[in-house]
Amino acid sequence: MSDEVRHALAVSLRGCEELIPQADWVHKLARSQSSGVPLRIKLGLDPTAPDIHIGHTVVLNKMRQLQDLGHTVIFLIGDFTTMIGDPSGRNTTRPALTRMQIEANAQTYYEQASMVLDPARTEVRYNSEWSDPLGARGMIELAARYNVARMMERDDFAKRFKEGRSISVHEFLYPLMQGYDSVALKSDLELGGTDQKFNLLVGRHLQSEYGQEPQCILTMPLLEGLDGVDKMSKSKNNYIGISEDANTMFAKVLSISDVLMWRWYTLLSFKSEAEIATLKGEVEGGRNPKDAKVALAREITTRFHSAAAADLAEQDFSNRAHGGIPDAIAEIRLPLAEGGAPVGIAALLRMAGLTASSGEGNRLIDGGGVRIDSTTVSDKGLKLGAGAYVLQVGKRKFVRVSLS
Repeated sequence: MSDEVRHALAVSLRGCEELIPQADWVHKLARSQSSGVPLRIKLGLDPTAPDIHIGHTVVLNKMRQLQDLGHTVIFLIGDFTTMIGDPSGRNTTRPALTRMQIEANAQTYYEQASMVLDPARTEVRYNSEWSDPLGARGMIELAARYNVARMMERDDFAKRFKEGRSISVHEFLYPLMQGYDSVALKSDLELGGTDQKFNLLVGRHLQSEYGQEPQCILTMPLLEGLDGVDKMSKSKNNYIGISEDANTMFAKVLSISDVLMWRWYTLLSFKSEAEIATLKGEVEGGRNPKDAKVALAREITTRFHSAAAADLAEQDFSNRAHGGIPDAIAEIRLPLAEGGAPVGIAALLRMAGLTASSGEGNRLIDGGGVRIDSTTVSDKGLKLGAGAYVLQVGKRKFVRVSLS
């Protein structure tokens, strides 16, 4: 194995869950090196929602690493497969999206992916290109190349069948159509999360059926969210959206545990493994782990915003940590009570949108979580007259209020 192939294999294996079969991938890498022909590496994403979080970028990061080795990366937008709905990990049939919803979501997907991938070196495709022309006859011929027994080996299908839950026939088409994407694109490697392993293996099978060399598959783990327990998910509110503002993104990265930080370094950072190992050694030797976490926050914030935005976000976080007030905060004007009477602090917090109710405001005051002009509020009976005030709830919520 040449040094170049050995390096490419190390890049491929970094942080991955499985590389199947590894020997075939080494053979493909060696052939590419000797021939000078780049390998075709595919990642498909269904535009089921209008935006993505950094957990989704784990596989995009791997794509970028392989792209930097000189290979061709194909960002596949599953506009056709989205109409079927991926049953992976589902206990029920996934609701179908309308064509209009799919097109609206697809418009933003590549823009967001381009924050990680190099747009100039990325091939963008839509699987409707070959799936729509397939037609009924082609679909039947495709379905004949895979059997029901193999399909029922899927954990989610097997579980739903055992529990008597509905499985629609069209759901069997999803892994077939995803697999057919690999045939149409003649891919050498397909990437996906661990929950996509079955679908990726179908692609290998179908390529053999169509006389192609089977692709290798590389699965990446699902990123743990801010809580360090569950996978990153909007429904669990433990996520960082890649379109979130720089200050919020920076602060959220700094909120993760010291243990989770190293996991995130492996899966999200573009630093080399040697650089990460050196940094980890310094922390184990006594360096403050916050230094490493700040470096990670700066890297992630810079990637999705800019170095200048990361600088400002770091300063903003430092101001808040030391009881300071950020420079850029929302400003609103609110009226005094009837007749110009002062406004109670709990009511003012609600009016300013910092709490959902006066009761919540009172509970936060009891917990020492409310400040006015950097001074902690302890009196729930406090009333404020005409003037300008900076209200703060917790570490991140600020509003400058003008009462008149």
